Amino acid sequence: MTELRRGKPSVKTRAVFFDVDFTLIHPGPAFQGHGYAEACARHGVSVDPQRFPEAVAAASLTLHNEGGPYDPGVFSAFTSRIIEGMGGSGDGVVRAATDLFEAWSACHHFTLYEEVPEVLRDLRAGGYVIGLITNSERSFEMFEAHFELHGLFDVAISSFDHGFMKPHPSIFEEGLRRAGVTAAEGLMVGDSVPHDIQGALRLGMRGVLVARSGLSIGAPPDVPVIQSLRELRALL
Repeated sequence: MTELRRGKPSVKTRAVFFDVDFTLIHPGPAFQGHGYAEACARHGVSVDPQRFPEAVAAASLTLHNEGGPYDPGVFSAFTSRIIEGMGGSGDGVVRAATDLFEAWSACHHFTLYEEVPEVLRDLRAGGYVIGLITNSERSFEMFEAHFELHGLFDVAISSFDHGFMKPHPSIFEEGLRRAGVTAAEGLMVGDSVPHDIQGALRLGMRGVLVARSGLSIGAPPDVPVIQSLRELRALL
């Protein structure tokens, strides 16, 4: 197996942990501009769907999570900022944001990236322990059933159940403990540099950043950046 961080002694990767949202699955129409507009309209809030991309970009700049206790208010506030960035205002903004946040945990609003089943089955066949570490409230049982991924995950941890959010070290430590591996034997794959990659690196794990758009702003120079999970094969 190829060492991912050059200049250090080679340690075999035994467990591969994945983030879920924007790493394994991506949101559908309900969480695009027109979906937001429909959710807002139900609460008497008018927004411009065309402003959705810029509203998300602006709200993302304020989404700072240092890995404290799980707090759903962080995500509701983030959604409210998106609505306001689309021109929404009034008391209905919070109600619409709450509805959207609650809908986020429903698997039918999401689509699996097409290469995911193939990659997971290849890892399983290769003898790797496969884990999930996520900040979402999504039910893992529903996730496996909806996307027909039965029996592919050995470990699954959500910040909702664990109590602390990535990049808090304890959520990664719990994943390693359940997988029965050391930090040096664990690899974290995710789309967020501060939450997934930096959180794992601080503990001594390795990281692979998923940047499907090709943009990898903030990625440490010794962390591989991939656009498809199929590229993991060359790194293991």
